[in-house]
Amino acid sequence: MKFASTSRIQRHQNAFLRSSLAGFAVIGLVGLCSTAHAADKPPLAPDTVAPFSADSRLSAGIEFSLPALAADIERDIPQRLASIDERIECVHRRILFWKVNANCDVWGYVERSGGVSLYGRGDRVYGSVRIDGALEGQGANRFTARIHGETEASATIEASARPALSQDWELDLNFSDGFRWSEPPVMHVMGREIPLAKYAEPRIRSQLAVVREHALAAAHRLDLHDKAATAWRHAFEPIQLSDSPAVWLQMTPQSVSFAGMRANAKTLSGSIEFAGTAQTIVGQAPPSVTATPLPTLGRDVEAPGAFDVILPVRIGYDVLKDRLTQAIAAMPPVAGISVREIDVYPSSGKLVVGLRVAKAAEADPNAGKWVYLSGAIQVDADGRAIRLSNVGVMTDDEGLAPLIDPIAAQLGSKLNVDYGIAYDNLLNAANAKLNRPLKDGYRMEGSLSSAGLQSVSLPADGVVIALRASGDLKILYGM
Repeated sequence: MKFASTSRIQRHQNAFLRSSLAGFAVIGLVGLCSTAHAADKPPLAPDTVAPFSADSRLSAGIEFSLPALAADIERDIPQRLASIDERIECVHRRILFWKVNANCDVWGYVERSGGVSLYGRGDRVYGSVRIDGALEGQGANRFTARIHGETEASATIEASARPALSQDWELDLNFSDGFRWSEPPVMHVMGREIPLAKYAEPRIRSQLAVVREHALAAAHRLDLHDKAATAWRHAFEPIQLSDSPAVWLQMTPQSVSFAGMRANAKTLSGSIEFAGTAQTIVGQAPPSVTATPLPTLGRDVEAPGAFDVILPVRIGYDVLKDRLTQAIAAMPPVAGISVREIDVYPSSGKLVVGLRVAKAAEADPNAGKWVYLSGAIQVDADGRAIRLSNVGVMTDDEGLAPLIDPIAAQLGSKLNVDYGIAYDNLLNAANAKLNRPLKDGYRMEGSLSSAGLQSVSLPADGVVIALRASGDLKILYGM
């Protein structure tokens, strides 16, 4: 008996709850029959979005042809490196009862027999040039007039240098050089070998000092300061990353550092790092920025750092409105009401969704009541889509709230807008714009790849997802 009594009480409670909910629904539906009007409408308050800025590094690469540099050095090296005119003691021996000491006059020359060859490996440049020598000796008086000898020899002058950039932008080669005989010059006189290298080498070594001077002069004529200053000016020029939407990149370099010289078989290349800010501006072209003078060369860095830029992807509120319309249309009917109109706008960092709801059976197209939902924009973990989170109903109408709560609960899971294609299109457009010729023989070469979420904002024209794209950007000369 006690069990039956409890069941009856439970049935009465359930019936009371159903009648109460029905009463709330009736109250709400009665309100919906009137002409549509706004209630508890949050104010329109879009975010103010400043230009997106990122600290970034730009590499300025300068490359020179080693064969061209070798030809420039060669023009300043004379064909004849040394002329020899010496008197030496060529005979010093006993013949029968006499001790014979005789002098000989030695004359000849050392000439360049080939061009200057330069090649690089790692951080060093190596050079070589082949030389040939011809020497002849003749007795210096009547007694030794019949003494005669001659010889020919060849040698290779070799040099190596580790190029470095000084604080005043001069290219220092830091030479170390020498030469080796393939066959040392030796003159044969009366069965005696007379080494002649010691007479030729001093003049060759003095000429090597002249060659070093000419090589340094040729390196200074490369004028790295002027080329770096030109690259510096180009770095200030705005770059249009995308036409639709119009997105601009404005670099403002602030410091410059040397990132090393490298060489291979045919080229000598140097790399300079410009550090500063990279601003992304959406809309009209930014005003021109006057380039500052090239600053003093800073400390060396091992390699240029990564180039970072903020790429903004915009999703218009009309797109969100269409997606919400589709999502609500796919929901099952709720308590006999229908959504007649949808409005979407930003309000203080939140996305507001306005719904004009009316009785499903209401014939008047203008009937209904506005109810407002508010939620936060959340980017999915994979960074390719956005959705609504923490959706809440903003109304003091206790009768209407239970009717809208089921819709609000489903919007968070059903609204999912993929912006991946828009981002890929913007990234591809940016990479295409970053690869282009510049003036004065320079060109720009850039590649952006990885991206991470920077921020989400809600300005007046749509949701803006700011993504930090990383890669490299170079201004190249001669490469």
